[in-house]
Amino acid sequence: MRALLDTHALLWWLSDDPVLSKRARSFIADTGNHLIVSAASAWEIATKVRLGKLSAATDLCAGFVEQLEREGFESLPISPDHAVRAGLLPGPHKDPFDRMLVAQAQAENVSIVSIDSVFDTYGLRRIW
Repeated sequence: MRALLDTHALLWWLSDDPVLSKRARSFIADTGNHLIVSAASAWEIATKVRLGKLSAATDLCAGFVEQLEREGFESLPISPDHAVRAGLLPGPHKDPFDRMLVAQAQAENVSIVSIDSVFDTYGLRRIW
């Protein structure tokens, strides 16, 4: 199964954080699944590092692509179609990173691994 990792799920996986649910951890660990990480997650992490809200991820920013490769995760660029979809999404949710993940999951027809129930609002299949 193909699935997009939410930024938090990615960070919790990489840091082996117990906040990551057993179901999500098992799904990510299953080598039969195809896991995707959005460029929006790289952007979100780097922004939070710059703002001092996520200093623990400084090293991740320096080697983001290499870390994804080591984990066997596919990186997903942001296409013009993704950008238009994110910009046109209905609803009050204002987080631009989440809106991009919604748009990408819809466009790519994939599930999302996330703790965040806001994704349910958009009819996505959420794994948690």
